[in-house]
Amino acid sequence: MPVKNIIPGQKITKEKLQRARELRHEMTPAETVLWQELRANKLGVHFRRQQIIAGFIVDFYCHKAALVVEVDGDIHDLQQEEDARREKALNDIGLRIVRFRNKEVLGNLSVVVNKIKQLTLT
Repeated sequence: MPVKNIIPGQKITKEKLQRARELRHEMTPAETVLWQELRANKLGVHFRRQQIIAGFIVDFYCHKAALVVEVDGDIHDLQQEEDARREKALNDIGLRIVRFRNKEVLGNLSVVVNKIKQLTLT
């Protein structure tokens, strides 16, 4: 049985699918807090978590708004080149990416949610 795939035509390895499942069960505290605000269409659009797109696993994805939301911890300070490569690949297929630091999500959740809501409307 083929893997259900919200991004048609992409190939997904079993390993990548398994890793996405693991990440859904091992979300960071900031991801968990943000997910509570995004899930169940609370912003009027549907978000998926740990979605595989173009070989990358993104934190949150809204297909209708072509929007990727990433929640970055300190590790991202050490992998800026990799993040830039990811962003370029996702931009190249027409997706917009917004990044928030863990501290932003945990300290200013309403600001983060409002920014995401604005981006889903444009």
